[in-house]
Amino acid sequence: MEPDPRLLDILACPKCKGDLELTAKKDGLICRACELQYPIKDGIPVMLIEEAHKPND
Repeated sequence: MEPDPRLLDILACPKCKGDLELTAKKDGLICRACELQYPIKDGIPVMLIEEAHKPND
């Protein structure tokens, strides 16, 4: 389930406050600056640094 596009417009990386991009599979948000991917579970982005992982993992 994809998050609301309006929500994606206001979200920022919790680590560096940079922009986030939706992954191609629409299962996460990627911060290119930090090289971290935040998962999306049941349409809700999990914006905890502890839950983030490298995009290629």
